[in-house]
Amino acid sequence: MEWAREGESVESDLETHLDQWEGEVEQAEIQKLLSGEHDQTNAIVSIHPGAGGTESQDWAEMLLRMYLRWAEKRGFKTEMIDYQEGEEAGLKSVTFNVNGDYAYGYLTAEVGVHRLVRISPFDAAKRRHTSFASVFVFPEIDEEVKVEINEKDLRIDTYRSSGRGGQHVNVTDSAVRITHIPTGIVAQCQNERSQHKNKDVAMKVLRARLYDLRLREQQERFDAMHDEKKEIAWGSQIRSYVFQPYRLIKDHRTKVEVGDVDRVMDGDIEPFIKAFLLSRRKNGGK
Repeated sequence: MEWAREGESVESDLETHLDQWEGEVEQAEIQKLLSGEHDQTNAIVSIHPGAGGTESQDWAEMLLRMYLRWAEKRGFKTEMIDYQEGEEAGLKSVTFNVNGDYAYGYLTAEVGVHRLVRISPFDAAKRRHTSFASVFVFPEIDEEVKVEINEKDLRIDTYRSSGRGGQHVNVTDSAVRITHIPTGIVAQCQNERSQHKNKDVAMKVLRARLYDLRLREQQERFDAMHDEKKEIAWGSQIRSYVFQPYRLIKDHRTKVEVGDVDRVMDGDIEPFIKAFLLSRRKNGGK
């Protein structure tokens, strides 16, 4: 009997090590797909609800939780940069950092419009609603990367912090909003107690967004030459999350489907990320 128990123990240990090895091999395979210029860097993520008021704002909050749980499972660190609360529930906009190896490369799979179909908890008649939220991801740009910003092109406003992160620092106008006038791009931060620190973080976000704009303009010129211009717009969702009348999450780019909605909303988005990276390689990295 003792010999049998030892055999079972050895078998269990082998299975554990095999699962761990398979996981490491899979991660190595995925990282081979991440060969873009900034794929290894940290990421700056922004989520914005679409039209629809409370319903869409609640959906944006759900997406935020999904990405924070995904980052936690991977051992990545996250830091809130700016969080604007919704009027009744959810959020009006959020920007946060994801710090970890290849964070930007992984999260490029999430850029686009995400569509939710469910029975609204805010509708007394229990009708089915469709909501949209957009996800944008930018690489955290190293200081050595040249992004020219003319001080004359900036409008810097300060205001009193509020909401998540700001509730303990709202005794002074410490929050900072920077507007890049030529492009209309806005970056803001209210997470730090110091106005100076908030300005530094907002400038980092602005640099990342301006750099991303430059890259997208270059890509658009390339696409125009090949008559393949694409854009992210309402109605061109990359993924649908259906809670009712059935439960299914489908990525419209890769056709990957997952029926375990709760698992995905709890941060297990790896199947979608891996499929996207594989399809991007097949399409020449675009």
